[in-house]
Amino acid sequence: MQTLTRPSLGNQTTCVELEERPNASLVRTASAEALNATPRVGLSSAYMVEGKHDSRRGEAAIGRIPVVSANGTPLMPCKPMKARKLLESGKARKQWSKLGIFYLRLNFNPANPTMQPLAIGIDPGSKFEGFSVVGTQDTVLNIMSEAVTWVSNTVKQRRLMRKARRYRNTRRRPWRGNNRLSHKLSPSTKARWDAKLRIVQQLKKIIPITTAVVEDIKARTKKWQRRWNISFSPLEAGKQYFYTELRRVGLNVETRQGSETQQLREAHGLKKLRNKSKPIFETHCVDSWALAASATGAQQPTTRGLHYLVPLRWRRRQLHKLQPSTGAVRRREGGTISLGLKRGTLVKQIKYGFCYVGGNLKNRFSLHNLKTGQRITQRATREDFKVLTRIAFRTQFLPPLKQVGFLE
Repeated sequence: MQTLTRPSLGNQTTCVELEERPNASLVRTASAEALNATPRVGLSSAYMVEGKHDSRRGEAAIGRIPVVSANGTPLMPCKPMKARKLLESGKARKQWSKLGIFYLRLNFNPANPTMQPLAIGIDPGSKFEGFSVVGTQDTVLNIMSEAVTWVSNTVKQRRLMRKARRYRNTRRRPWRGNNRLSHKLSPSTKARWDAKLRIVQQLKKIIPITTAVVEDIKARTKKWQRRWNISFSPLEAGKQYFYTELRRVGLNVETRQGSETQQLREAHGLKKLRNKSKPIFETHCVDSWALAASATGAQQPTTRGLHYLVPLRWRRRQLHKLQPSTGAVRRREGGTISLGLKRGTLVKQIKYGFCYVGGNLKNRFSLHNLKTGQRITQRATREDFKVLTRIAFRTQFLPPLKQVGFLE
C-alpha cells in the first residue's frame, strides 16, 4: 500500500472540533485526536486554528460539510462555519460514513430544502483513482483512493490451497467446478470496479449527487477479434458493469475520452503532475474535478484539499494456516469478527483517540492507527472505547500543500 510521506506535527488535530470564529472555515483544537486531518510543518497557528482561506486563489483548506436530515435524506452540503453553528445550537450531531468522512445529521427534517445539481467526476486508474464532487460554483470534496490490486494473487493462493487439500487423505466433498459463478467478470476485475462503486454509493448516501462523469478507459483490442473487443476484454466488461451499476443507483452517467479530459483541464488552467503516487490534488483529483465541472459549469476549484482513502484488507476465514505448527497441528486463521464487533469498526479510545478495531487476542481487542494501519495495542477492552461506525477505508484529510508553501 502507498505510504504517505507528507510532513506532520507531533500534536494531531481533527476537523470535528468546531468553534465559532469570524471568517473561519474550520476550527481544530490542538488537543483533539487525529481523524481526517494531517497538519504539517510550516503551518501557521492561524491556519491550524481557523482554517483560513488562501488569499491568492480564494480557496479554503476544506470544502463543504455533508449534511443529512433526521430521516437520512442527503441535503446540500454547508460551509464549516454553518456546521459549527448547527452543532453549537444542538440542531445537528456528528457522524461518520463508512468512508470515514465526517458529516452532520440534523435533528429535524427541513420543510422545503433547496437543492442544486451536484456531479461526481471519476478518474479511474491502475493504482490510484480520483473522485470529486462539484456543484455549480463550489467544490464539495476531493478523494484520492488506492486501487484494489491484491485480489489476483489472493485467488491464486486460494486455488493452490484447495488443490493441495484435495490430494490429502482426508474426508472432503466432490469438486463442483466453477458452474456456480453468478457473474462473468473475473474476481480481480470485479473487485476493482466494486471498490469504485462502493465509494460512489457511500457518497450518494450523504450528498445529493445526480450525475456521474467518468473518464472512459480504452480497452485493449485485438485485430479481427470483434467478439473479444466488444464483450470479452476484461477492461471493457468491467467498465460496462460499472456504468450499469451507476445507473441502477439512480445516477445519470456521462463519459469523456482521455483527450476530452485533457482539454477540459487545460481550459480551466489546471496542471497535472506526472508522479501519480503523490497524495495531492494535482495528480488525480485535477482530472476528476475537470470531469465533474464539465457537467455543472463550475469555473475553478474552491478547495484543493483531499481525503486520502486506503481500502482495508481483511483475511477471510480460512480452514487452517498454510503451514502446520509443532505437532502437525494447523490452527484456524482469518475472519472478520472480533469478540462480536466487525473488524474495521471506527472507535474512540480513551488513550489513543480515533482508531479502528483489528483482530483480538483472547478477550482483548487489537486497535490500529487510522493513518498508517499499524497496530497500536493488543490489550484494549470493550469498556475502553466508544463505537462510532464501521469503516471500509482508512481515511485521512490532507489540506492543500500550496497553502503551506510546499509547492512554491
